[in-house]
Amino acid sequence: MQKPVLLLLAAGSVLLSEVAQAQQLAPLTVDKIMRDPAQWLGTSPSNIYWGEDGKRIYFSWNPEKARRDSLYSLSPGGGTARKVSGRDQRELPAATGEYDQRYTRKVYEKDGDIYVLDLKTQRVRRVTNTAEREAEPLFVLQDQLISYSRGGNLFTWNPTTGETVQRTDFRKGYKPADAAADKADKFLRAQQLALFDIIKLKDQDAKARQRQQKALARLRPKAIWLGQQTVRNLRLAPDGRYVTYTLVQEPTAEKVALVPNFVTASGFTEDISTRTKVGAAQTAYQLGLYDIGRDTTFVLGYRELKGLDEQPAYRKEYQLKAKAPAPADSAKAATAAKKEKPASELRRVVPFGPFWSEDGQRAFLVIRSADNKDRWIVGLDPATQKITLLDRQHDDAWINGPGIGYDEGSVGWLPDNRRIWFQSEETGYSHLYTVDVVNNQKKALTSGKYEVQKVQLSRDKKTWYLTANKTHPGEQHFYRMPVAGGTMTQITTLPGASEVTLSPDEKTLAVRYSTSNTPWELYVMDNKPGAKMRRLTHSTTPEFESYAWRAPEVITIKARDGADVYARLYRPATPQAQGPAVVFVHGAGYLQNAHKWWSSYFREYMFHNLLVDKGYTVLDIDYRGSAGYGRDVRTGIYRYMGGKDLTDQVDGAKLLTDKYGVSPQRIGIYGGSYGGFITLMAMFTQPDVFKAGAALRSVTDWAHYNHGYTDNILNEPYNDSIAYARSSPIYYANGLKGHLLMCHGMVDTNVHFQDIVRLSQRLIELKKENWELAVYPVENHGFEEPSSWTDEYKRILKLFETNLNPQTTTPTSAGGQ
Repeated sequence: MQKPVLLLLAAGSVLLSEVAQAQQLAPLTVDKIMRDPAQWLGTSPSNIYWGEDGKRIYFSWNPEKARRDSLYSLSPGGGTARKVSGRDQRELPAATGEYDQRYTRKVYEKDGDIYVLDLKTQRVRRVTNTAEREAEPLFVLQDQLISYSRGGNLFTWNPTTGETVQRTDFRKGYKPADAAADKADKFLRAQQLALFDIIKLKDQDAKARQRQQKALARLRPKAIWLGQQTVRNLRLAPDGRYVTYTLVQEPTAEKVALVPNFVTASGFTEDISTRTKVGAAQTAYQLGLYDIGRDTTFVLGYRELKGLDEQPAYRKEYQLKAKAPAPADSAKAATAAKKEKPASELRRVVPFGPFWSEDGQRAFLVIRSADNKDRWIVGLDPATQKITLLDRQHDDAWINGPGIGYDEGSVGWLPDNRRIWFQSEETGYSHLYTVDVVNNQKKALTSGKYEVQKVQLSRDKKTWYLTANKTHPGEQHFYRMPVAGGTMTQITTLPGASEVTLSPDEKTLAVRYSTSNTPWELYVMDNKPGAKMRRLTHSTTPEFESYAWRAPEVITIKARDGADVYARLYRPATPQAQGPAVVFVHGAGYLQNAHKWWSSYFREYMFHNLLVDKGYTVLDIDYRGSAGYGRDVRTGIYRYMGGKDLTDQVDGAKLLTDKYGVSPQRIGIYGGSYGGFITLMAMFTQPDVFKAGAALRSVTDWAHYNHGYTDNILNEPYNDSIAYARSSPIYYANGLKGHLLMCHGMVDTNVHFQDIVRLSQRLIELKKENWELAVYPVENHGFEEPSSWTDEYKRILKLFETNLNPQTTTPTSAGGQ
């Protein structure tokens, strides 16, 4: 057999599948593709960053096929990548940190200590060297000092004098009671002082010492008693007058699910403590402010915040039912009505910040409602503890999206010290905005039916650097734009995805680039539009390169509600008439997989190539709820998981039969995690569409999943029981007709093994026979062992071959076991 040929094109180093297609290759097998990826596929570079002098690029890599990745470096000019020794790693500055305003110094934490790097001389100065961890270093007081936290308190260090000052004195528990506060104690004390001169003299001496100590104590921070709370996010105001901090109150006595681990080194079953379930009490947050000059603390209030007293829109459905109950349900409706929260009740919020302007004159906060339906940006006046609304983003579903997330998101100040920049889905797509804190004028800097997925301001603050999917939802490119807005100039041009890391001088780009059928590699290019990318790494093995990996076609499906749904389509070179098909459902819910770059589902991608070799057509759909397509797609599953996200799969199956000649009697479906959930819903509610399905590590009842994910989409189960009942597969199990395979790790700390056990019992009680459960005793949610991957996918393949492939025997059982 001839060796595969590598051709270097203007589009980069790409393996040409046409060369391999002309060769007689060994067929793919599950055993082959499910091996340890490092041993046969290769490991792509990741975690890319530049050395502060711009002379080396650092990244994680594993060309040696070791058990774990190691740190490597190479010159941007090319050459041989060098493995960084443990000793050299200890001497390297941390990849992340904070810079002073002129970008002359960088302060960072490493191994629990604080260091400062002079960017001109590359000299490192150690700030702390203690057994206790120091963290969160920042330049403060116009870059004169460095602040950091230790043991829940704020400290500053002066680089000129070397002096360390403790700025706060937070203490756990409650302030000791005044011994003289009791009336009886006061009487006895007065009596002693009146009767005994020696007691009177000692009391006078004690008071004199107290006055002296009090005078000295003014040089020390105020003791602030936290009670049952803890403190985070300590920040010194630029003028040194205030310390802001986040007060954290953890819920008490909440039940935590335990996951039994049966295969252990001790030989005994060991319980793993995991998480609470959706609806459990959540951590509460407040913003505290210590006014050093007045020696006083405050807790910020939000009562005047616009919309804080508004009830979520979904509650109207329950209010209407409570007002006009059906006769049979009158008692339940009355109970529900009693539980209704008063309209005047304020929702809980989570504050982020404050974020100070460079001149130290202004600050703003990002505030989110605990139910994630509102996000406010407000100006903060620490002297009066007043907030001023600058922007409110509301969503009846939940707030999220690129650059927004579940925290403060991407935010900052522009150099004029009066405009704030942030991202918002106000138009339905995440775009870049500014708002003027003086006149409240808001301006959109980008717009259109695409997402701005990453934002970075240049060091001179004259240019934006943006990553966006402007050319196609399945492509990611790097752009630049003037700080005031205007034309977005595209820098990268190759189809696929480009993950860019700017060099310190911003003249060169380190690019992690891939296409749908070539894994990620490291490239470098000049920071100029259309500049040539120079490849620096080669990670894949000759064995991997010997197969003609397909570039799936990215198509659109016209859903029943008129929406365009994107999907990857894999087709045999010579499709058989009325042949079989498999629909793959990606996990994570909010994730994109119908794109033009290398998928994180690389095992599934290889399995799809194997299926196509066997005559299957494969469809991989970015169903409603997926990332990359804006707000309406993201929130399309609100209050009904298993609604549009499932009908998108059904519409995809119809397209396969109408356009691609697939037999409607030979369509299967499979997926893991959220994909496993959809597979169960498909098998239980669409049994005439999908004849066989493999549900992997599946959520079977959303009332048993975690709060952070589920509450956003379905609200709390005790407040929105309708959403949970229609979204949970366990309620629909009686609809099973086809052949179902379920696979689950027994030490899954994300979707607990209990989920699949409960569904199994339900299927047993329903007297269903055409299902099987394969369990994996040592696997968590994401499988790690090649033997587990191999066993799982052999079962999946057998399920489809037995029940879908017309060239096999008549279907007889679930998976043919």
